[in-house]
Amino acid sequence: MMKKSILCLTLGLLGFTLPVQAQKSEGESLLRAALKGWHVKLRAGFLLGGTTPLPLPQEIRAIDSYNPTMNIGIEGNAQKMFEQTDWGIALGVRLETKGMKTDATVKNYHMEMTADDGGYMVGAWTGHVKTNVRSTYLTFPLLAIYKVAPRWELRGGPYLSWMYDGNFTGEAYDGYIRHGDPTGEKAEVSRASYDFSDDLRRFQWGVQVGAEWQAYKHLSVYADLTWGINSIFPKDFDSVTFAMYPVYLNAGFSYLF
Repeated sequence: MMKKSILCLTLGLLGFTLPVQAQKSEGESLLRAALKGWHVKLRAGFLLGGTTPLPLPQEIRAIDSYNPTMNIGIEGNAQKMFEQTDWGIALGVRLETKGMKTDATVKNYHMEMTADDGGYMVGAWTGHVKTNVRSTYLTFPLLAIYKVAPRWELRGGPYLSWMYDGNFTGEAYDGYIRHGDPTGEKAEVSRASYDFSDDLRRFQWGVQVGAEWQAYKHLSVYADLTWGINSIFPKDFDSVTFAMYPVYLNAGFSYLF
């Protein structure tokens, strides 16, 4: 009687365990099929560029100096090449900094600034302007891949960026301001400052194009150009009267796992 009970219990456990194992095996097979052909890459590089109006407005008469500053980008992406074709797709997430420092000579340049004595001024500025731009973004590129040769591939597609932290500050010096417009009352100003950091747009989007060359089995060299489509300031922001776009070259190394 005892042996019969043990046999029944054993058969019952087997009857429960086998379907569970079959379902687990089926789930693992589906996961492997979904991940088949996908590879992970880590990329790290330097960014060189700036935030610029396009085209350069006539108020900016000369760029006296330009400092690209130290900008870096670290990215992880997953990519897949489609079977029996030279095309593929890449999805990524990138932490990057974008910044620059410039010094320009301007005339009748619309400004809102605070003088050293605390006075607030709005009007047409003629003189020199220093600008410091520094922002940190979390960027999500969605790219098409085309393999032009066994070691060469081209990439291109849109990206979406969320600004984690942003800084847009500067100073105007050695010039004068005409209050309101270029025909307003003239006031000499030795130095004044401005800070539009709180007015920066949180979300940016644009296009990214580039190329990658496979130097070794797992190591590659890449160069990408990212071009912002929307201005760094919203449309209703009128302290800067022209749109400004982030345009950067990102070059570095990638490692394929």
